[in-house]
Amino acid sequence: MERATVSRKILRILAGCGAAAIVCSAAPACRAAAAAERPNFVIILADDMGYGDASCYGNRRFATPHIDRLAAEGARFTDFHSSGPVCSPTRAGLLTGRYQQRAGIDGVINADPKANRHHGLQLCEVTFAELLKRVGYATAVIGKWHLGYEPRYNPLHQGFDEFHGYVSGNIDYISHYDRMGVYDWWDGLRKTVEPGYSTHLITRHAIQFLEAHRNEPFCLYIAHEAVHSPWQGPNDPPVRGPEAAPGRAVRSAQIARAYREMLQEMDKGVGEVMAALKRLGLEKNTLVFFFSDNGATQQGSNSPFRGFKGSLWEGGHRVPAIARWPGRIKPGRIIDLPAISLDIAPTLIELAGASFSKDRPLDGRSLAPLLLKNRAQPERRLFWAFRNYRAMRQGQWKLLVPEAQRAGTAKLFDLSRDPGEKTDLAAKEPARVQAMLKALKQWEADVRSGATPQPARPSAGS
Repeated sequence: MERATVSRKILRILAGCGAAAIVCSAAPACRAAAAAERPNFVIILADDMGYGDASCYGNRRFATPHIDRLAAEGARFTDFHSSGPVCSPTRAGLLTGRYQQRAGIDGVINADPKANRHHGLQLCEVTFAELLKRVGYATAVIGKWHLGYEPRYNPLHQGFDEFHGYVSGNIDYISHYDRMGVYDWWDGLRKTVEPGYSTHLITRHAIQFLEAHRNEPFCLYIAHEAVHSPWQGPNDPPVRGPEAAPGRAVRSAQIARAYREMLQEMDKGVGEVMAALKRLGLEKNTLVFFFSDNGATQQGSNSPFRGFKGSLWEGGHRVPAIARWPGRIKPGRIIDLPAISLDIAPTLIELAGASFSKDRPLDGRSLAPLLLKNRAQPERRLFWAFRNYRAMRQGQWKLLVPEAQRAGTAKLFDLSRDPGEKTDLAAKEPARVQAMLKALKQWEADVRSGATPQPARPSAGS
């Protein structure tokens, strides 16, 4: 079934995106390597978790002991960024290693059919799961997809062998209905009824995957719902679906309690996955990477940074990130160099011995030299675009354009002295501002040129 899906996808790539989009071939060294020498990968993605939401990042309101232990046993980033300030774009960038604008996903894929529910990650886009499958990896995504509601965008068509979770931006944690009242819990290509708190189900399926694939190289992508709304702890009632009653939503006075429970249940799940890796004898050959898809809403903490989810202030895209690989990554290490979620895919591909086509260059770059050899990489530029907002990072400098359509709105910050983005230096550094604006304009023209188009209307039968 999966091999046939991959073959059909390659034909679609050749027909719909041109020969330049052909996926990679395995490197000779990888083909010769024994499967046991290849590392396993576990990518854990939190949803709307702020930089200051884990206790190892300064949260004093409540503890996150398992995330803290992950940091103590691995490397904790202090300057890691999501490639977008909202859900769908960051996930497109994560999976492809390319700016999400190239895939035509620069905003949220909305649950409302009157909006863009028919959009998705087109099949001509190439994910890290597809490339890892080509060199013998078992692959799975457990939890949130949010890269297309229609069946044609199902993860099984994008290189994943298994999918247990939901395709929406969020579901009721108890009843599993999305905000438009559509039931949304999947086992592969079919909807399935599976009672349980979504965070617990995600953890359970993740561990089952580890147990089933312990004897082969694997890539497990765990995409948690927590701590995205609706605000529901494991003992709260459903607020959507046929069993929801009017007025049963968590009241504003209880949101802080629910938020804490949501985060701590995810934290427990992280601990259970780590325990499973140890029990199965897999932890020493498994790279675990944990981070958030964007900054927190106002229910969470992005301290000490300014702004929240949906903005291009640091609080919208600077996120907690931790990498753990016993024996390979020095425990307790702090990495204060800039990195971005686009870097995950090239890191996995390099460590697995695979490669992308030279005709489909990556925007991210492998973190392997930094993580494994403590080798600093050359300075680079990072870019963000969301709605009318634009931002650019070069070294210590951050350019923020709050209103891209209005001249004279660019702000400049020296993050080495002003991480909270309080002092605008644009008037004192006009030459730097103009140079960065020029680079930002060139980047935007580049990512928009040849971007994959999204369909104008839903497909038949969707």
